[in-house]
Amino acid sequence: MQIAGIEKDSFQLHNPYFSNRIFHQNHHSPLSHSLSQRGQVASQSVLRIDFEAYFEAVKNLYHETDNPEGTFPLNIAENKLSWSTLKTQMKQLATQHEIPNWVANYTKSTGSPSFREKVASFYSRFLTHCEINPEHLAVSAGATSVIDLTSWILGEPGDVVVFPAPCYPVYKQDIQNKSGLERYNLITHHHVEELKNGPLLTIDHLNTALEDIKSQGKRFRILVITNPDNPTGGMYSQSRLNEFSDWCIEHHIHFIVNEIYGLSLINTQHPELKADYPNPVAYYSFANIMQQKQSEYLHHWYALSKDFGASGFRVGMVYSLNKTFIEAYNNLNGPSMVSNYTQWMFELIFSDEVFVEQYINTNQQSLTENYLTVIRCLRKLKVPYAPAQGSLFVWLDLSEFLEDNTQALETALWNELYQQAGILLTPGNGFGHTQHGQFRLVHSCFPQQELEVAMKRFFQFVENKRKS
Repeated sequence: MQIAGIEKDSFQLHNPYFSNRIFHQNHHSPLSHSLSQRGQVASQSVLRIDFEAYFEAVKNLYHETDNPEGTFPLNIAENKLSWSTLKTQMKQLATQHEIPNWVANYTKSTGSPSFREKVASFYSRFLTHCEINPEHLAVSAGATSVIDLTSWILGEPGDVVVFPAPCYPVYKQDIQNKSGLERYNLITHHHVEELKNGPLLTIDHLNTALEDIKSQGKRFRILVITNPDNPTGGMYSQSRLNEFSDWCIEHHIHFIVNEIYGLSLINTQHPELKADYPNPVAYYSFANIMQQKQSEYLHHWYALSKDFGASGFRVGMVYSLNKTFIEAYNNLNGPSMVSNYTQWMFELIFSDEVFVEQYINTNQQSLTENYLTVIRCLRKLKVPYAPAQGSLFVWLDLSEFLEDNTQALETALWNELYQQAGILLTPGNGFGHTQHGQFRLVHSCFPQQELEVAMKRFFQFVENKRKS
C-alpha cells in the first residue's frame, strides 16, 4: 500500500497560459516590505493553475453560428444546465413579493433565523432525509468560506487534514491560506480502472496514514471526504461512512463530509449506463449518522453552488452538533456573512417545495444526459474512466499519450488538447495523485447539443494522437 505524504507544492507552474508578467510577479520579484509576511506569501500564491487559461477561453466561447471554432472550457465546476429555470423563478418571486425590512438590517452572524429554518426544512425534505435543527446550522459566503472557517476553528497551524486522492485541488488553499493546516493526500489506488466499484478508502488506509503522520511529529486532526466525490463521482456507502465515523471518534479526529453534490446524481439505471454499476450505491446523507452518534467530532458541509448552479450567489452551509463549534463560528463569521437579499431570495425558493422537487428532477435528468454524452465518446475510444454516480465530472485517463509518468508531460498534453481542439480540462496537477495523465472533465458547463460538438473534437484529437 502506498500512501502519499503531506503535500509540499502541488501547484508548481508548468502552465504556458500564465503570462510572463504574472509569472515574474508571483515567483521572482523581491518581496514587498510594505506587506505583512502573510501578505507577501499570498502575493506569490496562485489559487488555481488553470484559471489563466480559463479566463482566456471564456473570451472565445463556442457558438454554433457566431463562433463555431470557439473554445469549450470544461475545467471549472459550474452547473449551467438549469440556470434558466432558476432565473425565471427568481424573477417571478422578486415581482410577487415585497422586500422585507429585515433585508436591509444586520442579522445573526450564522444567518437569518428565518433563512436557516428554510434551509433546515430543505435539508430534511430533499438532502438529508432526517430532521435538522436550524440552531445547528451556520451560513457563510460560499463553500470556500465554510471550509476556511471550519479549518480555523478545528485545527492549529501545522495540523494535518487528510483527503483521499485524487481530490479537489483547491482544498489545499482553503485549509492552508489562513488556518495554516497541511494537506495530506491519501493514495488508495493508482489506475482509474480500480475505481469501477467506487471509492476505495478503508480503515487500513486511515491507520497507515495516522502512523505516517505521527512519525512526522504531526497531528492527524481532520478527515474530509466529498460524497459524491470530486473528481471521480464515486459514492461512499452508508456502512463505509459509519466505519469512518467510529474510527474518527475513537481517535478524536474530526470527520467532515462535504455533500455539495448531494443532489447532482446520475441515473445509474439508465439503459446505456446500467452496465457500469453492477453494485450501485444509494446516496445516503451523512447527517443521518451524525444524528445517530451525536458526536462533537462529526460535521457536514453543503452549498448551493453545484446542485443549484448558483456559485455566484455565494451560499455555503455547515451543520454540526458540536455547540461550541457553532458558537465559535457565530463569533468569527462576521466577515463572511451572506447578503440578506440572497438569503431572502433562497428562503422564497425553498418555500416552494413543488418547484424545488421539479428543479432537482429536471437537473438530474440533464446531468445524466450530458454525462452519457461524454461516456459514449470515451467508450468508443476505449479511454478509461471512473463511473460516476454523482457530481458534475468524469475522471478520465489519457496517460497512454505520456512517454513517462511526469507532471511536465501531463501539462504538455493538457495544453496540446486546448491548442488543437479548444477543449480545456482540469489538469491532474494538484489532485494529489501518483498517476499522471488523468484529467477531470466538467460535463455541466454546456447544453447537451454543444457538449456533443466538444466530444466530437475530443474524439478526433485522440484518434489523431493515436495515429501519430
